[in-house]
Amino acid sequence: MNARQQYGRAAEEVAARYLTQSGWRLLGRNVRIGRGELDIVARRGRVLAFVEVKARRTHTCGAPEDAVSSLKRRQIARLAELWLAARPWALKGVDDVRFDVIAVDSTVFPSTIRHLAAAFTSDQ
Repeated sequence: MNARQQYGRAAEEVAARYLTQSGWRLLGRNVRIGRGELDIVARRGRVLAFVEVKARRTHTCGAPEDAVSSLKRRQIARLAELWLAARPWALKGVDDVRFDVIAVDSTVFPSTIRHLAAAFTSDQ
């Protein structure tokens, strides 16, 4: 695993810890579906969230959340549909299915975490 991949995995660990400390139950991490991957699938109460984690060490390419392109949003929505089709039980008691982004910004010390709830919809 190269340094960029290690940094990404560390950011996902930070995001997972943040979610669990915020009362979320993790249903999956780095879930491979075909050629794609869902970073985190989590549930809190009646909300099921598919969470994309993005991290940056510099602002050269913009803020972390800027990296969630329209192509990436469509891919996440498609993967979420496939994940749910294989796990219909996961919708039991769920009123809201949403797509969140957790941005880990390491351009400052200490790093900041931004949780953008319902950052996008499946039709974006």
